[in-house]
Amino acid sequence: MDIKRAGSRPSGKGPADYFTGSVRIDPLFEAADPGRVAGAHVTFEPGARTAWHTHPLGQTLIVTSGCGWVQRIGGPVEEIRPGDVIWFPAGEKHWHGATATTAMSHIAIQEKQDGKAVDWMEKVSDEQYRAG
Repeated sequence: MDIKRAGSRPSGKGPADYFTGSVRIDPLFEAADPGRVAGAHVTFEPGARTAWHTHPLGQTLIVTSGCGWVQRIGGPVEEIRPGDVIWFPAGEKHWHGATATTAMSHIAIQEKQDGKAVDWMEKVSDEQYRAG
């Protein structure tokens, strides 16, 4: 058994290469080998969002507070709220973040394949974001 005590791991800032706006990442867990699942609590300030990206084995988001937007490539921007659970299948290009006026937090859970959990791509343009 391994207990990760609240506050035992520092918060991190979402890297500017992969995020637009102010984003805080609080690590929750990362399975030891042979496990490959990891999770984090991510908080997006109003207007903040990820870049377009995919996950080799998919990703689950569980919205914990606020109001946000998600979009898969070719689909509409969808509003998400606390209690919503979002599944992105393996390889599906998508982004997620806060709305323009309201912060949003979610738990993100994904698995690593060959040591990699995410493939980052181009940033979401302001025009794409404002479509929400």
